[in-house]
Amino acid sequence: MNQVTGVIFCLAYILGLISTAVPWGRYGILALGIAVAIALPKLLRNLNKNYVKVTKKRRSRQKQNALEEPLDAREELSLLEMLPRAKWVWAVAGLVAFLGSVYFAVRSPQPAVDDISKLIPAVGNTQEVAVTVRGRVVSTPRLTRSGRSQFWLETDLVSEINGGEGGAVVNRPVSGKLYVTVPLLQATGLYADNTIAVVGSLYKPQPPSNPGAFDFQAYLAREGAFAGLKGRQIDWKRENAIADVNRVNSQTTAFWESSGMQPSKIQAMRQRIVRSQLSQLNVPEGPLISAIALGKQAVDLPYNIRDYFVQAGLAHAIAASGTQVSMVLALFLGLTRRFSKQLQFSFGVSALFLLVGLTGFEASVCRAALMGFGTLFALVLNRQVKPLGLLLIAATILLLVNPLWIWDLGFQLSFLATLGLIVTTPPLMAKLDWMPPAIASIVVVPIAASVWVLPLLLYVFSVVSPYSILVNIIAAPLLWILSIGGMVSALAGLIFPPAGSVLAQLLDYPAKGLIAIAQYFSQLPGNSVAVGQVSVFQLIALYSLICWVWIGGRRKKEEGRRKKEEGKMKKEEGKRKKEEGRENKGKSRVVSRPSFSSAWILPLALVAGISIIVLPAWHVQSSLFQVTLLATSGEPVLVIQDRGKVALINSGDENTVRFTVLPFLQQQGVNSVNFAIATHAHLGLSGGWGKLLERLPIKTFYDNPAPKQIHRGNNQEFMRAVQSRQGVYFPLETNSTVDLGSTRLQLVNAEIPVVEFLVGNRTWLLVGEMTPEAQKKLAATGTLKPAQVLWWSGKTLTAELLGAVGPQVAIASANEIDPETAALLRQSKTQIFWTGRDGALQWTPAGGFKTTLESEENQTSFL
Repeated sequence: MNQVTGVIFCLAYILGLISTAVPWGRYGILALGIAVAIALPKLLRNLNKNYVKVTKKRRSRQKQNALEEPLDAREELSLLEMLPRAKWVWAVAGLVAFLGSVYFAVRSPQPAVDDISKLIPAVGNTQEVAVTVRGRVVSTPRLTRSGRSQFWLETDLVSEINGGEGGAVVNRPVSGKLYVTVPLLQATGLYADNTIAVVGSLYKPQPPSNPGAFDFQAYLAREGAFAGLKGRQIDWKRENAIADVNRVNSQTTAFWESSGMQPSKIQAMRQRIVRSQLSQLNVPEGPLISAIALGKQAVDLPYNIRDYFVQAGLAHAIAASGTQVSMVLALFLGLTRRFSKQLQFSFGVSALFLLVGLTGFEASVCRAALMGFGTLFALVLNRQVKPLGLLLIAATILLLVNPLWIWDLGFQLSFLATLGLIVTTPPLMAKLDWMPPAIASIVVVPIAASVWVLPLLLYVFSVVSPYSILVNIIAAPLLWILSIGGMVSALAGLIFPPAGSVLAQLLDYPAKGLIAIAQYFSQLPGNSVAVGQVSVFQLIALYSLICWVWIGGRRKKEEGRRKKEEGKMKKEEGKRKKEEGRENKGKSRVVSRPSFSSAWILPLALVAGISIIVLPAWHVQSSLFQVTLLATSGEPVLVIQDRGKVALINSGDENTVRFTVLPFLQQQGVNSVNFAIATHAHLGLSGGWGKLLERLPIKTFYDNPAPKQIHRGNNQEFMRAVQSRQGVYFPLETNSTVDLGSTRLQLVNAEIPVVEFLVGNRTWLLVGEMTPEAQKKLAATGTLKPAQVLWWSGKTLTAELLGAVGPQVAIASANEIDPETAALLRQSKTQIFWTGRDGALQWTPAGGFKTTLESEENQTSFL
């Protein structure tokens, strides 16, 4: 089997894993393999015949001695010519792809019969079950954004079940993985591989209830977990653990025999490094240096610093990546350059294993470590390293170990960025040969990596950071200083902690400078541009364009080489023979790497790529009229999209904006809010509106004038914040009509509040919380007009209020609704929705109401 056949089999395996994106993918890839095995060999033979004819015709115009040379002695074979003609190769490739998809299905996590998630009742699985779970910690505890500690627990036994169908159970053997969160102090001193008992509430994750929201259920499934545990307390003492464990499993004990919780050797080494780097530095400079050296898994970097780096396009700087691997490998090879190659190989491999362990076995580090191992192996064998082949082998090995990594975003970005550096950096460096290489590499590397990862980032996040390349160029010198200094201080801290502390202290000002750069660019207007939801077809089209640019200059390169050779053929006999001798040294059949495209291909591809993203988004925005009621746990939130104009009714709190409102607006391609209306009292800049203003400008803000200052922040400060983003601030007057494009809004009552919307030909009525007496009084005043859609908090509504409004549709922004109110609505044949059951609701004039979550209305749903 030659190299080309091996490449085909590796690509076939990867393609088979990718085919699992669709249910029928494995059979489609098998059929494709059979079709290719039948048709492609014949097509390749015909192409080869035509190529030989053209080549002979061209050579017929040259001297006789040129005609006598074999074709493969002078012509470098193209990619198509190198493909095998044997049918069995393509048939086996199809079979490999099919087996790859089957292997993915086999390795995909599925809950076992005794999985702990089965303890949660199938009906009404939002119910929490009180349990005490015993198991082994399989990850280092991490700090969550809510201030709790999170870790993964491999379960063993469960006890004290309250709420299950079987009643209380003690010492029930279970299996499965749990996503556990506990109060921060409870997890202090907890390490991976410790065995503990956790008291808390067991729950099943729910699918995303809002468009664009994070799919927590899918995330847990990818990690092999199907339930979560909201822990209240960790039981550290062996005598208080679940009893009679040895009776269930005589080969294991409840807890380790050693007293106290002890870290593993690799965890102790990681702690030794981090403590040496943090001892003389403040937060966040110290954690940033540790994160750059060992990855963000090694230390809890403050979330506001993470947000700065993510929004500025520097997220890769605080993640474990190939940069650390290349630096460590270069350091050890430099230190051992006087030793034999075998010793260099041994030291290099040991360093790679150590770094992979310290960074937590992340996909990007494993990829770089495998490529580093290949480089060391080639060094021992005196072989030339082929980066593309090495990258393909690393990807295949990692996906054989864990095929689920094919859908891991970190894995995908790591390989795409490395591919970009391999194939795009050399031609770009050639274009900038007039610059010093060190400066040219600072410019070229961010461009080469960004081009290949940008389509995937657009597909996943629907957002592009216009400043990312510029920020990476500006921050590159500081990143190199911090990366090299961080690795050196980590090595010194591992050997002698005081030395590591002194070296880390020298990095204080570079760390401050990098944080200042990230913070500045993350707060600039337009630091992120939403492009709307990118489809799979757009993603494929973008990568097709990139590949076209990659291989597009090949013809021009070959034509230039031919002209150069023809010119040489016309020279003197001695020079021609010398040239022939030089050319005869390279008669091996190799595939040349395509060069950078010619000047006319790049602008055309750039225009086409922008059009692929911009034109569909513009068409959708200019023609869409849609009302979306988001599923929120507190304040009701409504988004009206009216042919390019966006109105936002309420924002919720800061977490609602961060995890619900902003992801939805980004998915819809919204980069500014035309109208913002606060129907409820809010916290000014300290609440959700302040968080929204940090990311999106608000052109016109209408505020509820009700005197509820106890719930408000500084009103003048909030007004200045709106005006600083070129917006205007108005108090919302009672009984006055506000035009929001084709939608009209009227504030009926500011205290409750009661707000009326005229959306298309339908009247919506938003009613705030109030007592039954207040409802009867309001209905008696006659201020309530009939409305087709009633929107309320899910609490009790009186028959008088429902009779005055007479809704056809009732929508509750709540996890559950009052049963008596539901009965009254059913009696009047009113269609009922609530966000706790149906998720977000979307209404269009043509399609009516559509729910995000599928559900069936039944009587038990109201209880």
